[in-house]
Amino acid sequence: MAEAADIQEIGPSPARRWLRRTASLIIGAPLVAALLAGTAAPAASAGGTTRAPTGSETVKVSLDSLAPSAPVKGDTLTVSGTVTNRGKETITQAEVDLRVGPKLYSRASIDTAAKRTGYVPGTDPAPLGGKYTVKFAKLAAGISQDFTLSVPVDKLGLGDDGVYQLGVSLSGQTSRARYDHVLGIQRTFLPWQEEQRDSRTKITYLWPLVASAHVTAETGSDDQQTPVFADDELAAELAPGGRLEQLVSLGSQLPVTWVIDPDLLATVDAMARNYRVKSGDTTVAGKNQAVAKKWLASLEAAVSDGKVVALPFGDPDLASIAHRGKNVSGTLSHLQTATEVAGTTVETILHVKPSTDFAWPVDGAIDPSIVDVATSAGAHKVIARSDSLQETGGLPYTPTAARPIGGGTTAVVSDARLSTAFQGNMSTAGNSILAVQKFLALTLALTEQDTDTERSIVVAPQRMPTVAQTQSMASALHALDDERWTQPLGLVDAAEAKPDADATTGVPGSSQYPKKLRSQELPTQAFQDIKSTQVSLNDFQVILTHPERVVTPFGNAINRSMSTSWRGSPLKAQQYRDSVRTYLQGLVNEVQLISKSDVTLSGRSATIPVTVQNRLLQGVDHLVLRLRSENATRLKLNNGGAVAEQPIRIAGGHSQSVKFDADANVNGQVQMTAQLYTEDGTPYGEEMTFTVKVSELTPTVLLVIAGGLLLLVLAGIRMYTHRKRANAGGAAGDNGSGPEQPSDPTPDTGPESGAPSGPGEKVER
Repeated sequence: MAEAADIQEIGPSPARRWLRRTASLIIGAPLVAALLAGTAAPAASAGGTTRAPTGSETVKVSLDSLAPSAPVKGDTLTVSGTVTNRGKETITQAEVDLRVGPKLYSRASIDTAAKRTGYVPGTDPAPLGGKYTVKFAKLAAGISQDFTLSVPVDKLGLGDDGVYQLGVSLSGQTSRARYDHVLGIQRTFLPWQEEQRDSRTKITYLWPLVASAHVTAETGSDDQQTPVFADDELAAELAPGGRLEQLVSLGSQLPVTWVIDPDLLATVDAMARNYRVKSGDTTVAGKNQAVAKKWLASLEAAVSDGKVVALPFGDPDLASIAHRGKNVSGTLSHLQTATEVAGTTVETILHVKPSTDFAWPVDGAIDPSIVDVATSAGAHKVIARSDSLQETGGLPYTPTAARPIGGGTTAVVSDARLSTAFQGNMSTAGNSILAVQKFLALTLALTEQDTDTERSIVVAPQRMPTVAQTQSMASALHALDDERWTQPLGLVDAAEAKPDADATTGVPGSSQYPKKLRSQELPTQAFQDIKSTQVSLNDFQVILTHPERVVTPFGNAINRSMSTSWRGSPLKAQQYRDSVRTYLQGLVNEVQLISKSDVTLSGRSATIPVTVQNRLLQGVDHLVLRLRSENATRLKLNNGGAVAEQPIRIAGGHSQSVKFDADANVNGQVQMTAQLYTEDGTPYGEEMTFTVKVSELTPTVLLVIAGGLLLLVLAGIRMYTHRKRANAGGAAGDNGSGPEQPSDPTPDTGPESGAPSGPGEKVER
């Protein structure tokens, strides 16, 4: 936010400033040449090695603690830290001092002071000196020494309320410069406000609970539909000392507005019950129920005051949708659904009714298309940031956050300086202390701007702060507990505050949207993939007897596919979308036609069976099996035409054989095509083709007939031969011939029996 107060600083008269600078120059004159030479940046030698730091950057001064952060009259300021000799020479007669002043009159001057690194004669104040120093006889190269300085506040020379520079320096001598000079300095800020102000700034601090996606679209076959997690990494964030645990435990002690992604709540709630985790091609039981239960209980207690804002489920990336997704049909409907389920999810799990009227684009950057998308889902308030809505009216102060931007929409503009104060590496004590002190200085400078009107300022930090960043934010807010120049305010109240009439309300054009943020957006292909998955889901759910078992987990997974958390991880985002689509296709393929071999049709009329298999664990219905003859002249189906169809209803884990009557007119081959359809005529699954061979007498039938005729012929010949021999034997007996000839066969038939023929017996009739 451009502020006139940052340009037109209000301070001492020009004469007083000139006198101060002149005095400083006179005091520092003997050392100017050496100090100017010492402030040069380290240079590389001809051999490519980096030279050791020199001048006022020879020693690194790090602050480990500063208490109190915002002292009052009667306090003792204690500063501790470490000095490290980064040069090549031993430092002798080393002395650590405090340097206080001058007062800074604007937030711009605070920014400038924070950027300075080396000691600048005439600009940096003189040391406090006296007994408030720490001395070292020597500080060898590469050696560090700890220090602690304790000074009564009334000895610091603080004047009027405001922000003062506070420097910690090390002076000493080296073999090359045998006189006292500054060899290292670290600057920070000291807010000085003795009593509570009559006019205080209302501060709204957003406390985000957002995480990346961990739940897949897959669920178990049990009645509870046990969710399947892609990994169990969320447990580490929920455990004591983890990122999400710290946000809850520290936030519970602070006057903040909780901004929650309902997907995170749903995920942890699932973990608190039974859940499974992918492990290769199988899944294993999750084991972190206790951690999840404890975190949810702590969060429920922390938000009991009701200051909760629910983001749309999955925290969809509004800018990506606006710039690359809204022209892909169906995308905006997903955002609408994500918004609708948000309030219900939070209220069910945390038992508090949240506000669902806020949209939060990434980094608060907006343009007309982002505002349109945000409001299309029902939000009437958009959390923007002041570096997106630049001030152009020359206001001498930071205006109230609420701004009407047309169409009944309010932009709640967070302060860019305060919102980005803890985005750096806060893992070291020195960095954290500097960030905290600067944050406090900026809030006091904002309160002291030329206005008697109380203003409402919003701070919207990064979406997923680290543990160290969270701890630094908490330290800064605790320093404001006494409410000397600020007081807390909830986001809902901040959005309803009376706006400044002269504040900027124009939404910047799309060309002003930051290129860095645009390059991190989900690609258009991502939304096309999501659309494809949704189309498949729509076709699939209509055939199910219990569609809710599929619609809910896949709907949530689709919302997660649009999450803001995928920024900076395009490959992981693609893999997640692919996994959702692949799993859905696998379920779709569980209902299919069973391939069949060619069929031979004997006679003019017959039935053609087609088998449908359902390997799902629930039944399917509202399907139609359609069989088509590619040559109706040769083979007609039961309706006398080329196409016949029958409804399909199959229980889970079963198959059904469907028979179609067919009439053949001409022998030959006919190509048949079977295809499943939903009731609205949409093809379901792959079609199946097979061939029907039409023949009145099939080769098998002809073979049977031929075999029968052959047996009859053989039987006739045998009977004829047997009778002929019998007749010949009788004639010989009548003529008195001799005994029976040895060549005569023995009869092979026994007495007749009424019993059934035995196995393998040959029966002659």
